[in-house]
Amino acid sequence: MESNPEVAVKFSEVSYQLGQRSLLSDLNLDVQPGETLVLLGRSGCGKTTTLKLINRLLTPTSGNVWVEGKVTTRWNPIQLRRRIGYVIQDIGLFPHFTIARNIGLVPALEGWPAPRIRQRVETLLQLVGLDSEFAQRYPHQLSGGQRQRVGVARALAADPPILLMDEPFGALDPITRSSIQQEFQQLQRTLGKTIIFVTHDIQEAFILASKIGLMQNGRLIVQGTPTEFLRSQEPEAIAFIQCLRALEPLHDLLKENML
Repeated sequence: MESNPEVAVKFSEVSYQLGQRSLLSDLNLDVQPGETLVLLGRSGCGKTTTLKLINRLLTPTSGNVWVEGKVTTRWNPIQLRRRIGYVIQDIGLFPHFTIARNIGLVPALEGWPAPRIRQRVETLLQLVGLDSEFAQRYPHQLSGGQRQRVGVARALAADPPILLMDEPFGALDPITRSSIQQEFQQLQRTLGKTIIFVTHDIQEAFILASKIGLMQNGRLIVQGTPTEFLRSQEPEAIAFIQCLRALEPLHDLLKENML
């Protein structure tokens, strides 16, 4: 079963059940190449389940998920996952591996020669704003923000066309989080990857998204650009928009004090 290969990721009438519990219901979704889709919603709404269906950590109960024009159940799972970078909140670096070995793990599994891996590690460290001296350090020797940068570098190591990011900046302090969000914006402009990014933070969604998909109770209830999201009359969208509007007095105060 094939889909349009020009669509990076496609969901068609996808549902997922865990026992008697429905985690996703009739999900339809298209993600275009180079697009940053932010899946926004409260905890437990189905965002992470959606990501896991893309890289086949889960299989739909009904419906189909396509990646690069091929339904996921027809992909070799290992080959599929090596086409997709995955970044999670707790990063998951191997503590007994150096940073260089953590970043170079997938290229090594792909059989890249050692000089090419070393060059790739150096390039990626620079890309995520870390000096080459970090290559021989271990995860416990890095700050939370530095480890998160390494997590992004590792996800990019084999140059996958698609990145899945599950609340990757959620555990960082506000200053570090803001800095990494800005750096990530620049990184996306440079690389042009297809990104599906999960968050419950409406500000983060508006900073990073080219499209926003709002989820509620396992359903996608709004999908569109940030401007289209602001025009939505869905009660759940309005609730998130009100969170943004609650910050407007603070923004006005900051402007006044910067004049």
